[in-house]
Amino acid sequence: MRPLVRQPALPEEMPGSRRNMLRAACALAGAACLPVWVTASAQGAAEPLDEHVAFRRVVAANRILANESVVDAFGHVSVRDPRDPSRYVMSHARSPALVEYADLMEFQQDGKPLDPRGRRAYGERMIHGAVYEARPDVNAVVHHHAYSVIPFAVSDIPLVPLTHTAAVIGSEIPVWDIAAHFGDTDTLVRTMEIGRDLAAVLADNTCLLMRGHGAVVVGATVQQAVLSAIYLEVNARILAQTLALTDTLKALSAAEVELARATQFSPLGAERAWEYYCRRAGVEPI
Repeated sequence: MRPLVRQPALPEEMPGSRRNMLRAACALAGAACLPVWVTASAQGAAEPLDEHVAFRRVVAANRILANESVVDAFGHVSVRDPRDPSRYVMSHARSPALVEYADLMEFQQDGKPLDPRGRRAYGERMIHGAVYEARPDVNAVVHHHAYSVIPFAVSDIPLVPLTHTAAVIGSEIPVWDIAAHFGDTDTLVRTMEIGRDLAAVLADNTCLLMRGHGAVVVGATVQQAVLSAIYLEVNARILAQTLALTDTLKALSAAEVELARATQFSPLGAERAWEYYCRRAGVEPI
């Protein structure tokens, strides 16, 4: 996968035939003659969002979460628009491993796209809008369907942090059941009403499990949300392995969680981890 770095575009005044020949030559040489976010799905479209580091991190986050198997064909990441906190930015409906900068769209808090240009938005973007509405401290949201967390969303066994790296998930992870207030559905969060119900159960926690569905993970930054999503999935696997050995668990205490979380999110921990996961996913640390 190519790194998320800007490469010089070909001059617009170059004749079309010459541009095509040069593109082909560069492709054969393994070079990128267009910016990494301009792909076949985006070429010929209107200009993408103005470049912003927060938006580039959303692209990186999609690639990272796909590489770590937290998301597959489904799942999505957003960031609160630093230019207007009543809006947020995420890709149009595309598998996370394929997301490029030109795929990003801007939304109002109620999920209405500002410049759709015929692109299909994620059906569950209301999760993001409702969380941003309820949590002014949150600037990034991840929704995923990692199968390792599902057993703890459909049983009475709480998903508790067992290792210091997973302290970022918090001491308490509530489970939200859409059927409690909305009856039988396809379990997707398609409206702000359902999203607000979910956000109320999330409360001031970092993670929430969705019965029979997946999880929502939030953070003050894209990096924090991504790291928490990764270690939620890791901790779920560790917990399942532990329960196969014994019924006796010794989870991290609330005080241990707070202390370890502070270390993980300090520059010492967060910057090191972010660089590592970016490199693993083949993207430039941003």
